[in-house]
Amino acid sequence: MAEQKKVIIVGGHGKIALLAAPRLVDAGLRVESLIRNPDHADAVAVTGAVPRLLDIEQADLSSLAEAFAGAWAVVFSAGAGGGNPARTKAVDHQAAVRTMDAAAQAGAQRYVMVSYSRSEVDINTLDPQSSFYPYAEAKHHADNYLRATELDYTILGPGKLTAEPATGKIITTDAEGAVGASSQGGPTATETSRENVAEVIRHVLVEGAAVRQTVNFFDGDTPISDAIS
Repeated sequence: MAEQKKVIIVGGHGKIALLAAPRLVDAGLRVESLIRNPDHADAVAVTGAVPRLLDIEQADLSSLAEAFAGAWAVVFSAGAGGGNPARTKAVDHQAAVRTMDAAAQAGAQRYVMVSYSRSEVDINTLDPQSSFYPYAEAKHHADNYLRATELDYTILGPGKLTAEPATGKIITTDAEGAVGASSQGGPTATETSRENVAEVIRHVLVEGAAVRQTVNFFDGDTPISDAIS
C-alpha cells in the first residue's frame, strides 16, 4: 500500500481550514493542522486531521521546517483577523513568508495560499489610511514572495466569503475581479462560499491543477474541474 501524502494546514482552526481538512482526508491524504490554541485540538481532530500545536507568529524558520518534515504540501489558511495592523503584518506577511521558506527547506513540493481576489491590485487603489489597507498590503507582498519561489504554488483568490453551502461551481476572474469574456454566463456577484474554497483546495491538490498559477474566483455556474485545470 502506497504511503499517504502528508498535507500541513497552517491556521488549522480557521473556518476554511476546518472545511478543507475533511475533504483532503476523504481524498486519501494525511492531514496535519497547525493550531496555536490547545483548546482547538478537539475541533480539528473531528475533521480527521491531526492537530499540531505551533504558533506561527512566534515560530522561527527551523521550527516551521521541523513541523513540515515529510510534508508533500502546505496549505496556508491562517490570518490575523484584522484590527491590528502590526499583527496583520506579522501573520499574513512575515509568518507566511517563513512558512514558504520552511516548506522549501523541508522539501515540500506543493504550496497553496488562500489569499483574496484583488490582492494583486488593491494596494494601488486603496487609501493607505483605510482599515483594510494593512491586510491588502500583507497579502500582496506574501503572494508576490510566493510567486518568486521555486515551490509548485497555487494562489487562491476568492471573493467576499460566505457561509453558503458548496455548489462545486465557480467563475474565474481577472486580478481586478472582472469576469472574463470567455466565461459562459453565470452569477456575477463577488461572493465565494467558504465551502467552495475548500472544494477548490481539494481540487488543486488532488488533481495537480493550477500549478504556479493564481486563480481568482467567485461562486458561479462552471464546475470546478472545468474552471481550473
